[in-house]
Amino acid sequence: MTAIAGATVLVTGGSRGLGRAFVDALYERGAKKVYATARDPRSITHPDAVALALETTDPASVAAAAEQAQDVTVLINSAAGLVKASFLDSPAEDVRREFEANFFGPLDVVRAFVPVIERNGGGHILNVHSVLSWIAVAGSYSATKAALWSATNSLRLDLAPRGIGVTGLHVGYIDTDMAAAVDAPKSSPLSVAAQALDGIESDADEVLADELTRRVKAGLSAGPAALHAGLAG
Repeated sequence: MTAIAGATVLVTGGSRGLGRAFVDALYERGAKKVYATARDPRSITHPDAVALALETTDPASVAAAAEQAQDVTVLINSAAGLVKASFLDSPAEDVRREFEANFFGPLDVVRAFVPVIERNGGGHILNVHSVLSWIAVAGSYSATKAALWSATNSLRLDLAPRGIGVTGLHVGYIDTDMAAAVDAPKSSPLSVAAQALDGIESDADEVLADELTRRVKAGLSAGPAALHAGLAG
C-alpha cells in the first residue's frame, strides 16, 4: 500500500491533459513533491510542481531526469503519442515511432526509476494503458497499448519482491486535446486521475476508469469477433 500524502511523485507528460490532471490531484491529496515532466519544462504551469525536462523516447533525457529526481517514490507514466498507423498502408517507420512513444519510452522510464524507488524504500508505478489495449481498432496505437499492458503485468511480478507495486490504468475517451475531435462520451481528466490514485493507494492491479472499459474487459472471453461486433453496434 502506497500513500499519496507525503509521497514524491514523477508524472510524465505533466504539462497538459491527463498528466496535468494527475499533478493537480496529487497535490490535492497531499503529495510532498510532484515532478511534472515535458519536452519543454516551460510548458509546466502548476505553481507548485517541479518542472523537469524529459523526452521519453531519448534514453539520455530519461537518464538525466532520473539523476535529477533521486527522491521519487511514485512514478506515473502518462506521456503518450497518437499515430494510429495502419499495419498495411502506413510507412513502417510510423509504426516504429508509435512503439517508441508508447512502449519503449515508458519502459525506459520504468527501468531508470526502479532503482531510485527501491533505494527510497519502495513505492509504486502506474502505467496508463487504454481500452484500446484490448480492441484492435486503432492500428499501431492499439498494439502499443496492448504491449504496455503485457509489460505492466510482467513488471508487477518482477517488482513485488522489491517493494514496488504496479498498477495499470485503462480508460476510453478522456476530455483532453487528444480526443477533441471525437464525438463520443468522455471522462473528465480529474475523475480518471482520482480513480487512478485510488488504485495506487489500494495497490490495485488494474483501474478501469469508465463504463466502456469495464464492458470491454468483461467481454474479452467472448472473443475478438463478438467484442468488435458489440462495439460497432
